[in-house]
Amino acid sequence: MSATVLEAREKAPATSLWAVWPAILGLSVVFLVEMLDNSVLSVALPTIARELHATASDLQWITSGYSLLFGGLMIAFGAIADRYGTRRMMLIGLSLFALASLAVLFVRTPGELIAVRAAIGITAAMTAPGTMALCFRLFDQENLLMRATSFIATVGLVGMAIGPTVGGLVLQVLPWQTLLVMNVPIAVLAFFCIRRGIPADNPAQRNTTPLDLFGAMLGTTTLLLTLWTATLAVEDGWGHAAPWLSAAGAIASAVAFVVRERRTAHPIFDFALIKRPAVSASLAYEAAMGLGMAAIAYSVSLQLQLVWGWSPAQAALGNLPQVVVLIAIGPFVEKIADKLGTQRAGALGAASVVAGLLVYALLGRYDYVFIAIALALTAAGMRVVATIAGVTVMRGLPEDQTSTGAALSDTSQEVAGSVGMAVTGTIVAAAIAGSLTSIGGSAAAAHEFENAVTTATLVLTAICAALVIWAARRSTKVEEVAA
Repeated sequence: MSATVLEAREKAPATSLWAVWPAILGLSVVFLVEMLDNSVLSVALPTIARELHATASDLQWITSGYSLLFGGLMIAFGAIADRYGTRRMMLIGLSLFALASLAVLFVRTPGELIAVRAAIGITAAMTAPGTMALCFRLFDQENLLMRATSFIATVGLVGMAIGPTVGGLVLQVLPWQTLLVMNVPIAVLAFFCIRRGIPADNPAQRNTTPLDLFGAMLGTTTLLLTLWTATLAVEDGWGHAAPWLSAAGAIASAVAFVVRERRTAHPIFDFALIKRPAVSASLAYEAAMGLGMAAIAYSVSLQLQLVWGWSPAQAALGNLPQVVVLIAIGPFVEKIADKLGTQRAGALGAASVVAGLLVYALLGRYDYVFIAIALALTAAGMRVVATIAGVTVMRGLPEDQTSTGAALSDTSQEVAGSVGMAVTGTIVAAAIAGSLTSIGGSAAAAHEFENAVTTATLVLTAICAALVIWAARRSTKVEEVAA
């Protein structure tokens, strides 16, 4: 047993979450602010456009700049953290994250805000891989680890769900810059909680292989171009050359990355790890969750406001079933895993996401009650998958690659979510003539939008179902080995 884990248990015996509450609090707020950032700022975009005289292209970069760098850099920073210290990387990232968020007070132009958002995305990517990796230092018992992971995931998912509501309330009384400045006290709180609650990195646990900088560059480029392709597909459509050029670049970079990692003596990521059934199955479940989140997030709010004429406040309240279920199901995740086993519980959670998508696709246009059911089913499934798949991925990786594994887990959701948004946005854009804001102007336009959403959601449902079936088959290999 490693000295780091022993030291952690001597300071805080793993008998309950309360025994290590500073660490759990710190890791929870880190995950919260990562999930909350873009969803909170989205409601402020009209205000930002007016005050900074920002164009539509500027607003696109303000939102996508963060997401691109956050999603594209996580694996690279995960590999760096495995070699130079996960806790150290987390504390450095939190310090820089606070400074980058504070810089919004000096913003006077759209370009300056884009730069600030890019800096926030980079520093958030520095902290992301450490959230689950550091959690694994606190516990050895599976039930406590499951409970801690479930709690941290709940905080993040609930934060993402209520982000627009929180942002709207803040904008009623305070300037839009507050939405980024409020990251500062959160980052400071997380810094001191993690510094106090988690022991220093043990050099004996670090990955001692040289860092493959060229491989890291190729991997990051692949992820950035993949995410950017999805963004361009939604914003500009496939009728323009930009998405195709970006996609071609992503494919070329991905091929170069695979060739590099298979030939170098010290790859930044060992592809043999993905061949492990527990790891590959869990990543597939998380990808299904990312697709489900994208479909629900993109379509429901637009339908409630543009087709049914709900106000933003009413639409925010319409998403409450998702928030309520995310919170309510928390205490039962561990019991479900204990009764069914982690593999069957993961499959059940993913199947719930698929069922929710199917309900929304087929019945969501007819009555809000079906939307509420869809939100509840997808939320329940996401809650289970986020906990069980995350733990399973980490358990299936070597101890000196936990940060890389956590980054891989987060990246699978980020990429799947971007693909889901691109699929939905492309199908809707192809079906709608004119601006989305004109949907509520005629029954024909509303009908076309609903048909497009149904088609897009059914496509994503089919992809999710394929991922779940494949993952379930992979999971049976884990059970056969265990037997």
